[in-house]
Amino acid sequence: MHAKNRRCQKFPKIKLIKRQEMWTLTAQGWAIAIALIAYLIFFTITHVHSFLAVTSPIKSAEALVVEGWLPDYAIQQALIEFKTGSYRLLITTGGSIEKGNFLSEYKNFAEVSAATFKKLGLESEKVVAVPTPTVIKDRSYASAAEFNRWLSNSNLKLQSINLFSLDVHTRRSWFLFKKLLTPHVQVGAIAAQTQDYEPNKWWDSSQGVRTILDEGIAYIYARVWNWKA
Repeated sequence: MHAKNRRCQKFPKIKLIKRQEMWTLTAQGWAIAIALIAYLIFFTITHVHSFLAVTSPIKSAEALVVEGWLPDYAIQQALIEFKTGSYRLLITTGGSIEKGNFLSEYKNFAEVSAATFKKLGLESEKVVAVPTPTVIKDRSYASAAEFNRWLSNSNLKLQSINLFSLDVHTRRSWFLFKKLLTPHVQVGAIAAQTQDYEPNKWWDSSQGVRTILDEGIAYIYARVWNWKA
């Protein structure tokens, strides 16, 4: 009998589950939690566009930096901004044209947009193109970095600029330009109004949903994982 008890002590029973007390929400708690989640979703949907399509210009900015890949209607908006502001120089950025460069004398978006501004009547001496080297990824960062290099090597002593981008892409570009240029250069932001969808009801169109999701994810990626986006 004693030998049997000793064998039992050597091989204890293995318990896979156990009983324990735990806290959980009451019916009222669940109702409040669901209401809070619904409010957060509603707030995000109604405010995400204005957050990404940020407009926060510097009133006395010396130069307007325009991302060259913007569509023609946004280029026209940038021209109006330049003429109504106190800018003395308009600078275009942008990388290689992925389609049609065999048929065009311009090989990058910076030169195309600069030529467009001149065609629209802007004086040649007020327009400067700063092409971005060809890159596979991190195109927004590459444009900001190339502009920073160009500015460092130029005779210009700019203390403030306004970055002109398109709609919800503006927040990400602004973040990257500020990362590279501050504190030496103050950077403001101006978002061109899109014609691809209704900004106040972006969820009503597939284009609006895709654009918001793409830029929202890209901005989070730039901030959290890799700011060279």
